Amino acid sequence: MSADASDSPANHGPAGPVFFDRRELDAMLRVYGRMVAAGEWRDYAMAPGKDAAEFAVFRRAGDAPAYRIEKRPALARRQGAWAVMNQSGMILKRGRDLAQVLRVFDARRFQVVE
Repeated sequence: MSADASDSPANHGPAGPVFFDRRELDAMLRVYGRMVAAGEWRDYAMAPGKDAAEFAVFRRAGDAPAYRIEKRPALARRQGAWAVMNQSGMILKRGRDLAQVLRVFDARRFQVVE
């Protein structure tokens, strides 16, 4: 019996759903906690997926996500596995290092005072 090339494990993608590891969750929850303390965010949701995992944050529980932090391992060697998107889906920051990508929220803490 010959093995078909389409039956090889390399052609089937990842074995299970994509999710965050403990270190990644810790970094995202640290930013979330800081923004909750500032009164910016009120709720979050996590969603594993076949191709990507998503961490969404909400200003109010009934709204659409204000921001989404997405992990897409398939893009790790190209553009970077991590992306932060706003409510309309525009990518605000993309990269290979989660800590660097999460810095997009640091700039939002500062406001111009008259």
